[in-house]
Amino acid sequence: MPELHVSNHPLVKHKLTLLRDVHTNHRTFRELVRELALLLCYEATQDIQTSPKTVTTPMGLAEGVKAEELIGLVPIMRAGMGLLDGIMELLPDVQVWHIGLYRDEHTLRPVQYYNRLPGEPTVQLCLVLDPMLATGGSAVATVDIIKKWGVNRIKFLGLLAAPEGVGRLHEAHPDVPIHVAELDEHLNDIGFIVPGLGDAGDRMFGT
Repeated sequence: MPELHVSNHPLVKHKLTLLRDVHTNHRTFRELVRELALLLCYEATQDIQTSPKTVTTPMGLAEGVKAEELIGLVPIMRAGMGLLDGIMELLPDVQVWHIGLYRDEHTLRPVQYYNRLPGEPTVQLCLVLDPMLATGGSAVATVDIIKKWGVNRIKFLGLLAAPEGVGRLHEAHPDVPIHVAELDEHLNDIGFIVPGLGDAGDRMFGT
């Protein structure tokens, strides 16, 4: 079975409902995406590696922990860019690497047009960011690129997923956990998630 994590947090469900609404304007849409990204990132990073750390409080010493893994964010351009602000608010020290893919309207397959990964890996964990896991082609292609780069601990973080996309990503990369706000019903004949929320990039950027 896919390692699929669908959030059951009431705030996530509430904000996702507002996000789906056709009457939600571009500015509010972007704000909701930022807030949802922050909440989903909180859930997706519960297992990051830590080490013990002692700090001095005004009242004495306290035993705590320090996050040890270096985290990289890999937004799939362009819609994945909308998830950055919320995650970087929660994780201000992350590295951000950009991969540009677009879906061919005829074949529905991803085409890479931009890749800014450095020569050698600089992080231990990568979060692949894309609001929609629809056909799964872009997610699979991005994970392929990151693994060839040398990072094997990878998670997918998005807003909505279709069963078809989940199945395709899991088949290609069964070791990649998937974190989303909701699993929707299916894809339509043009590869859009139903009921979905439309084109996330268009709604974010007003195009």
